[in-house]
Amino acid sequence: MAGSRRSPTPTDKRPRLKPADYLQKILTARVYDVAIESPLDSARSLSKRLGNQVLLKREDSQPVFSFKLRGAYNKMAHLSPEQLQRGVICASAGNHAQGVALGARRLGCRALIVMPVTTPRLKIDAVRALGGEVVLHGDSYSDAYVHALELERSQGLTFVHPFDDPDVIAGQGTIAMEILRQHQGPIDAVFVAIGGGGLISGVAAYIKSVRPEIKVIGVQTTDSDAMVRSVRAGKRVTLADVGLFSDGTAVKLVGEETFRLTRRLVDDFVVVDTDAVCAAIKDVFQDTRSILEPAGALGVAAIKQYVEQHRTKGQTYVAITCGANMNFDRLRFVAERAEVGEAREALFAVTIPEERGSFKRLCGLIGARAVTEFNYRISDSDQAHVFVGVATTNREEGHKLARHLERHGFPTLDLTDDELAKQHLRHLVGGRSELAQDERLFRFVFPERPGALMRFLESMHPDWNISLFHYRNQGADYGRILVGLQVPRSDKQAFRAFLEGLAYPCDDETDNPVYRLFLR
Repeated sequence: MAGSRRSPTPTDKRPRLKPADYLQKILTARVYDVAIESPLDSARSLSKRLGNQVLLKREDSQPVFSFKLRGAYNKMAHLSPEQLQRGVICASAGNHAQGVALGARRLGCRALIVMPVTTPRLKIDAVRALGGEVVLHGDSYSDAYVHALELERSQGLTFVHPFDDPDVIAGQGTIAMEILRQHQGPIDAVFVAIGGGGLISGVAAYIKSVRPEIKVIGVQTTDSDAMVRSVRAGKRVTLADVGLFSDGTAVKLVGEETFRLTRRLVDDFVVVDTDAVCAAIKDVFQDTRSILEPAGALGVAAIKQYVEQHRTKGQTYVAITCGANMNFDRLRFVAERAEVGEAREALFAVTIPEERGSFKRLCGLIGARAVTEFNYRISDSDQAHVFVGVATTNREEGHKLARHLERHGFPTLDLTDDELAKQHLRHLVGGRSELAQDERLFRFVFPERPGALMRFLESMHPDWNISLFHYRNQGADYGRILVGLQVPRSDKQAFRAFLEGLAYPCDDETDNPVYRLFLR
């Protein structure tokens, strides 16, 4: 099976190392030729909100914006001059690749990097900028890994494993050494993202040797949880597929040595979903003004989930923010999903009678809550189905609002956890309708403040029907809204007076060819 072949690492050739052996290797690791001692910063806003002290070990501030250069360089610094002269090769989703490329430039050797074709362009360009030779192969790390082993043999290169090597593990363990030196007071738990397991193995090996009372908690995503499944099964489990949102932890099969160490030393695991990771990226941005990649935010997402489940107060938690190699284009998705992940947005499908005044009555029931989205298109003479997003302070508020709408005669389906709705249907509400007679289409710019929508609805003539409505809060001071209005020709003068009195900037799109192609 792809990814199940073992690499020729020291794991295969040496006796299994004991925690004391790893402690020695960590204390003598060579990482500071290329790495910095990253800050341990307090996440003040998040700490206050959670009622626990949250510290961020800022590995995203390393020269390659990831912790991976520690292990990569420590491994390469232990190679013989002959091995360095032949060159090194690695397989990586991006961050380890940058570490190997930087280490090779420092040591003056060739570096061939095999990366999955799904690797973000940002990471590919970064590796090339550091002098690494890039080969794209396969859809995941495991696919790239198998190809790298073939190139290793055919070209006589030395393989630098991203996680399953004692020297790599020891290099990553220097992070734990720094944490305990930087914060000598109580620490209740350290939360560590897991891909192949090199980071958590090094961190756990050091902490359990020096401060065994501190819990080490591993974090994986729901769609890339190979280590969690392996520990539960008592043997390494190969995933058929992995999710690619957190590409830095998208590993189908964890390492042999990392599995052994994790199974023995790690106290617990937390599994988080995509929405929780997006919310954590936002949390870190609000505290630090830095943008983490998804893998880098796993520890923060896990702390929030852990606090909610265990209802802890006054504890001290450390999250290793292990990477910040984020594609800029991904921020659109992160911003969209962060509100749901933080339970700050609830999504509903609401059925209302297809009659004048129903939409206004629905808005009245929503009340002073900020509306984040409205999607509606007339399609039936009796009923209308409206896609609604509402800002909430917690998940229970969304449930209460759904019950409130139900009690007032509006059947409501909660879509907050529905992937189809969140990813696709919210963008597909619309289409042509034979019922949209005398429809005129307008784009309005509304001020983003409570009451703006109700002012619009209350200014309308009661005989004018809304046949289309699309609005999405994008976080700006002004919201952009598309409205279809059924206005009888006899009301042309009154409608013009309505627009002038409203004082919202608007554009008449009734003759727009796009409207005629898809909505008319």
